[in-house]
Amino acid sequence: MITVSELSLSFQGEKLFDDVNLVFSPGNCYGVIGANGAGKSTFLRVLEGKIEPDTGHVSIAPNHRMSVLEQDHFKYDEENVIDTVLMGNPRLVEIQRQKDALYAKPDFTEEDGILAGQLEEEFAQMDGWSAEAEAASLLQGIGIDTSFHTQKMSELSGKDKVKVLLAKTLFGKPEILLLDEPTNDLDIKTILWLQEFLKDYEGTVIVVSHDRYFLNDICTHMVDIDYKKIRIFVGNYDFWYESSQLAAKMIKDANKKKEDKIKELQSFIQRFSANKSKSKQATSRKKLLEKIELDDIQPSSRRYPFVGFEIGRELGKEVLLVENLSKTIDGVELLKDITFRINPYEKVGFIGNELSITTLFQILSGEMEPDSGTVKWGKTVTLSYFPKDNAKYFESSKLNLVEWLRQYSKDPMESYLRGFLGKMLFSGDDVYKPTNVLSGGEKVRMMLSRMMLNDANTIILDQPTSHLDLESIVAVNNGLISFKGNIFFSSHDTEFMDTIANRIIHIEDDTFENHLMSYHEYIEKFIENKE
Repeated sequence: MITVSELSLSFQGEKLFDDVNLVFSPGNCYGVIGANGAGKSTFLRVLEGKIEPDTGHVSIAPNHRMSVLEQDHFKYDEENVIDTVLMGNPRLVEIQRQKDALYAKPDFTEEDGILAGQLEEEFAQMDGWSAEAEAASLLQGIGIDTSFHTQKMSELSGKDKVKVLLAKTLFGKPEILLLDEPTNDLDIKTILWLQEFLKDYEGTVIVVSHDRYFLNDICTHMVDIDYKKIRIFVGNYDFWYESSQLAAKMIKDANKKKEDKIKELQSFIQRFSANKSKSKQATSRKKLLEKIELDDIQPSSRRYPFVGFEIGRELGKEVLLVENLSKTIDGVELLKDITFRINPYEKVGFIGNELSITTLFQILSGEMEPDSGTVKWGKTVTLSYFPKDNAKYFESSKLNLVEWLRQYSKDPMESYLRGFLGKMLFSGDDVYKPTNVLSGGEKVRMMLSRMMLNDANTIILDQPTSHLDLESIVAVNNGLISFKGNIFFSSHDTEFMDTIANRIIHIEDDTFENHLMSYHEYIEKFIENKE
C-alpha cells in the first residue's frame, strides 16, 4: 500500500500538484493520465522517492518492495542478461554476494557460520534457489530466447534491452510496480503477455501509458492529474472518459437551467419593480436571484486538436497493385517477393518488422526504389505521406510556423494558415516561433497540418501516434475513422489499430500475411493459434 498525504510540488516556481491525498491499494492497477506537462512522470518519481515534495509525504507499507521500470538502456551493458534480471531484487543479489564471500574465506569462523546460516534462511524465504528459473521464465515470456540469457546486454538490440529491463522490473514478486510507458518499443506478442501478467499480479501497479487499449485492459482505477489536483476514479480509461464527459454535460445542463431561471427573475424584477402592487414579489425574487450562484465549471485543461482529412478527388476502381516487391538494405533482406492488391476505401494496418514496414512505405511514397518488383498506383489516386522520421522537414528550417506551412498550401493568406494551426493548438504568438525548436509532439502536429492541406484521397502514416499525448492520439484516431479514402498505416497504439483498420498486413522476416479482418479479429486469431 502507498499513502500520499498533503503532498504539494512546484517546478520552476509554478505549482504542479497541491494538497494531494491518495491511497493506492494492493490488487489494483492505477493508470495515471493527464495533459502533456501535467506531471505524470514527475508524480511517479515522487512516489519512487527520487523527487522530494515541497510539502507532505509518501509512505509505503513496511517490508514492501517497490520496483521501477528504468529508462537507461545502456546502464547494464557490462552485465549478462540473466544477471541483469536478478538485479531487480537488490537484496537477493546482495545476500548471494555475501554468501559467496563468506564461503570463499580461507579462515571460516564460527561467527561466519552463524551469519551464513542467517543469510541462507533469508535467501530461502526469498525463493533464492528458484530465482534463476523465475528470471529465465520471465525472459522467455517476454520474448528473449534462452540462447541470449548468458550474453552481455551490450550485444542485444535496443528493443531486446527494453524487454530485459521490463523483466528486471517484474522479477521477484515486488509488492509495488511503477511503470512509465511500459509498452514503448514492445511488439504485440510482448504487450499481450504483459497485459496478462499485470492482470494476474497481486500487488499495486501504477502505470503511465498513452495506449488506451492497454489502460482499458489492465486498469481498475484512473489517476487523473488536472488543475494541479490528483484524483482517483474507479474504472478503466474508457469508463473514466465517458463518465467525465457525461458529468461535464450534466453540469452544463444544470447551469443552463439556472441561467434560464436567473433571466426569468431578472425580467420579472425589471418589469415589476416599479409597480407598487408587485414590488413585494420583485423584492423576494431579487433576494432569490442574489442567492443563485452558477456552479464553477472548470473545463478540463486538456486541449484536443482537430484532425480532419478532406478528399479533393474521388477514388476510382483501381488503387494499388504491388507485385513481387523485394528490397535489401545493408545486406538485410527487408522485403521479399511481396504481392498484394488494395481496393478502394480499405484502411490497412501494417504490423510486424518496423524497418520492413518503413521501407515499404518509402517505396510506396516514391522516396525509395525497390530492388525488384513493381508498384502500380491507380490513375485517380492522390497521395500524402507521413514519414516515421520527420527530421529533414525541420532540421535546417528557420521558418516560423506560418511560413513553414505556407510551403504546402495553395492559399498563402496568413489568416487561412492560422486557421489550420489553430486546429493543431498553435495560437497567438506561438505561430511565429521557428519550427526547428519544436518538440516531437509539435512537429507531428505540424506534419498532420501539412497533410490536411493536401486533400489527398490516399494517405500513408508511419507511426503517427509517436510523441503525441492521449488527447492528440484521440483526435488523430477520430480523424482517420472519419476519412473517406484509403489509409496505409502503422502504430503502436492498439486502440488506434483496432478502430481504424479493416485489413491487416503482417510483415515479419520471411513472413507475409494478408488478412481481410479488423485488428481485434487478428489478435483473437493470433491468441487462438498461440493456444
